[in-house]
Amino acid sequence: MAPQLAWIGLGNMGRVKQAFRGMVKNLVEKGNLDKPLIIYNRTPKRAEDLSAKLPAGKTKVVTSIDSAVKPADIIFTCVGDDKAITDTIDTCLKAEARGKLFVDCSTIHPDTTNALAKAIVAQGAEFVACPVFGAPAMAESRQLVLVLAGPASAVDKVKPYCTGVTGRAIIDFSDQPHGRATHLKIIGNTFILNMVETLSEGHALAEKSGLGSDNLHQFIETMFPGPYVAYSSRIKSGDYHKREEPLFAVDLARKDAKHALDLAKAAGVTMGDVEVADNHLKEVKNHMGSRGDIAGIYGAVRKESGLKFEV
Repeated sequence: MAPQLAWIGLGNMGRVKQAFRGMVKNLVEKGNLDKPLIIYNRTPKRAEDLSAKLPAGKTKVVTSIDSAVKPADIIFTCVGDDKAITDTIDTCLKAEARGKLFVDCSTIHPDTTNALAKAIVAQGAEFVACPVFGAPAMAESRQLVLVLAGPASAVDKVKPYCTGVTGRAIIDFSDQPHGRATHLKIIGNTFILNMVETLSEGHALAEKSGLGSDNLHQFIETMFPGPYVAYSSRIKSGDYHKREEPLFAVDLARKDAKHALDLAKAAGVTMGDVEVADNHLKEVKNHMGSRGDIAGIYGAVRKESGLKFEV
């Protein structure tokens, strides 16, 4: 008999919301579940709206964390920041947690991950850290890369819901400290941040120096297929300032940058590129508020270069 799964947290902004909903959809459709997936979200309507789009009878929306945890064997948690996941797990552990497996997909500081592990294990439960790499479209199409850390026996229980179900591959940190997974996730997200910064500076220079963004984009398409092309397209088209809901919200990007700079400071490493990008994100936040997106770095670079923020 397959275990009872529960999913706590659908996100409330951009990339987080869309990615988590894609993962839920694929768990329901590809996870070989023999019981409805239990879904809890702090805003019930988001859970109800998602459930309505999935096959009838395959999900059960509940209105409290306690109602999600008690009947479940494996509980996935996915929320936006360190405080939210700490509060969520604290509430989960007030239910009967012994013997259950908690799987957290949030992007948080590794110290927070390790603290969660300690609290969960102290209650007689198991824990696997499982942050994911990939944009919302990758979540929808089961192309995420999942990083799994924790005891091998617990990680093995999560693997059936990874490759071919919610993602295309895993990075296996079995029997390594739980925080190694989110440590990698934080460093990995600096690659995305630095990529957007590099593209933004390149497009601004191409426009001001006379090469033109279209010509630069042709080079990017030829040399750097994949995420470089996707972000270059968003920059060139003005998508970075036109959408009402961000794909990668500025507040989440700054949270990740802060965690990366904290890790770097503790290790005696300078991350100059991240500092520059974070300053540009600050300008994005000032200019666009909560609508700001990581790709809005281009607008900040344009403004710094004497151009208008918007194309």
